[in-house]
Amino acid sequence: MATETQKTDQPQDQRGSRRQMIGVVTSDKMTKTRIVMVTHRVKHQAYQKYVTKRVKYKAHDEKNETRSGDKVLMVESRPLSREKRWRIEKLLERPEQA
Repeated sequence: MATETQKTDQPQDQRGSRRQMIGVVTSDKMTKTRIVMVTHRVKHQAYQKYVTKRVKYKAHDEKNETRSGDKVLMVESRPLSREKRWRIEKLLERPEQA
């Protein structure tokens, strides 16, 4: 006899922890898509020096409110397109224009 699992309708906040990253928007030329660069400082195994690693992610921006140079918080999401698996949660910092 198979046991049935019960579905619980939980809000998105309680569903589990999703990965979060902070990065800088490098391109805002696409509609509802931003390219965000995330930098990591990693210690090199052989030389024991810290190296800066950079990775670019495509993130979904529903309202088209972020611009190039903005510091944003990204949250992992379901696949939205072939390369988009992140969405922009909130704008953290906007650089001052000269």
